[in-house]
Amino acid sequence: MLAYLFWHRPLDPAAVDAYERAVFAFHRSLARSRPVGMCGSWSFRVPDVPWRAAPGAGEGEPAAASPAYEDWYLVEDFTALGVLNEAAVGHGHRTPHDEAARRSGAGAGGLYALVEGEHPGPLSAARLAVWVARPPGSERRPLGELLGDGIDPRSASLWRRQLVLGPAPEFCLLAGETPAGVAPARLPAGWTATSVERVPIWQG
Repeated sequence: MLAYLFWHRPLDPAAVDAYERAVFAFHRSLARSRPVGMCGSWSFRVPDVPWRAAPGAGEGEPAAASPAYEDWYLVEDFTALGVLNEAAVGHGHRTPHDEAARRSGAGAGGLYALVEGEHPGPLSAARLAVWVARPPGSERRPLGELLGDGIDPRSASLWRRQLVLGPAPEFCLLAGETPAGVAPARLPAGWTATSVERVPIWQG
């Protein structure tokens, strides 16, 4: 199972409602005519994108006073990811895609694979995303011991980055509360864990 993640903000901070309607229309279009291999999509409102400058903010420019969004598109494999990439701007989805893109500021993407947990329960129920980064060249400890300790696979899941598409951290743990495996005392020296609360606004 793969997840394509897209973080974004509205181009116009004063037009949040219209922006959300455009984003919903695109997700709704995919849900009504789901590309082969796509397992669903989710959208969350988040307070910020903590590992980078906020999408839409120029260099040296403060982040816009609008919420950020984190979209998850689940697909079965890399082949299905390619199908989704083509379908998103193809017949049946192009109009809502282009409307959302027209209203969007700069965005960032990431690709993650499911390591532990069940689908789709953790995506729907998890209000907390814990992003774990390790310093370059550090030793990799077993994931189950380091990060997945104590999670309930019915309501939590662990994801690992597959391609470096941007500055997002290597691991993401979705849960209702901070699991023991990512407590500061459990992480090796130099590793960091950043928790972000998410508000679900779309599931389809």
